Amino acid sequence: MSDSSTYSGGGIGFGGALFLVFLVLKLTGYITWSWWWVTSPLWMPFAFILVLVVIVVIVLVIKEII
Repeated sequence: MSDSSTYSGGGIGFGGALFLVFLVLKLTGYITWSWWWVTSPLWMPFAFILVLVVIVVIVLVIKEII
């Protein structure tokens, strides 16, 4: 019998925790932010990666033209 322990890591992470804090503050009325800002910790990393990919593609296209 093998005694192997596996740890999958995980957890909600900083963005998830920040979203939960913003959500509670929004639902209790302490902040009157738009729902876009309340959910921003969830979608901002994807938006950042998308912007980086677009910049890299633009640089590669310009480099190909010159």
